Amino acid sequence: MFTGIIKKISTVEKVSKRNESLFVEISRPKGWKIWEGESISINGICSTVKKFNAKIFEVEYMPETIEKTTAGIWKKGTAVNLEKSLTLKDLLDGHIVQGHIDTRGKIVDIRKDKESKIIKIQISPKFMRLVAEKGSVSIDGISLTVVNSGRDWFSVSLVSYTLENTNLGKIKIGDRVNIETDVLAKYLDKLLSSQNYAKKK
Repeated sequence: MFTGIIKKISTVEKVSKRNESLFVEISRPKGWKIWEGESISINGICSTVKKFNAKIFEVEYMPETIEKTTAGIWKKGTAVNLEKSLTLKDLLDGHIVQGHIDTRGKIVDIRKDKESKIIKIQISPKFMRLVAEKGSVSIDGISLTVVNSGRDWFSVSLVSYTLENTNLGKIKIGDRVNIETDVLAKYLDKLLSSQNYAKKK
């Protein structure tokens, strides 16, 4: 479990595919203690450390993750957001983020607003029922607040700190990002769907 508060920006050092799995080596942040089996959020994807050394750590992604996230388009030099998993003594500064990506989003507009930027992201309409204005959403692992929304899009505001300390500072129109909707919205949607199904029986 994570908070969506990014701790480091790192880079992809190597990407290789073996059988149906994707193996990605990430540059290890200076001073980071890492161990095998640890969970780290990489651009919002809950990733398990497979092996590591002084310079890198490696994670493995299965076909479902490759299909639903941007991991399949990463290459050497790709900037990625990192967050270590939450401990019981940590502050929940963002919101509850599971690291389970729902879908990819496409950046369709970027507008400057003084020191901030408003970005508009297009996603499949079926996921918009889980996105509420002024609610929480995770974009590439970053906890953000939804500003506005439409049938197949929503917008968020990026303050100067977020632009300077995450990979969204260099985002461009047409880029793809990982989207995780609010976990509370998912459970509520499931509960209401189950109730409606029961009424129809």
